[in-house]
Amino acid sequence: MDLRKIKALIELLEKSSLTELEIKEGEETVRLARHNHVVASPAVVHQAAPVEAPRPAAPAPAPAAHATESVGKAGKDTPDGHAVRSPMVGTFYASPNPDAAPYVKVGQTIKAGDTIGIIEAMKMFNPIESDVSGTVRAILVESGQAVEFDEVMIVIS
Repeated sequence: MDLRKIKALIELLEKSSLTELEIKEGEETVRLARHNHVVASPAVVHQAAPVEAPRPAAPAPAPAAHATESVGKAGKDTPDGHAVRSPMVGTFYASPNPDAAPYVKVGQTIKAGDTIGIIEAMKMFNPIESDVSGTVRAILVESGQAVEFDEVMIVIS
């Protein structure tokens, strides 16, 4: 199949609301698919985790009844408040680009729905929004740091 036809098919897919397109021409087949930026479930990403010093064993916490769990147990230096947890495995970024100011700073007042960071997972950048209004008490992850699913990133009170 001609490269110009493939490029035209790509443009057609981008302009339409289709997610997949398959064309058969003789014995040749071209299948194009696009993935929407929808976070339906956490993606499994295999990557090497940084080696950390062993932590003392702690009893497993009971499952949370709802998302507004207090984070007083997350660490001795962690202030009490609402824990904003990572919805997926990926790389956390505090700003839209390295030269820009961070989305939030400690002491800043934010509203529910405000973007507090971005998580890159599988080459897709997913904005993370606050689910509560309040004041940022602690930012527990650094820009460029790998985060795990359900890891506490920011504390809001």
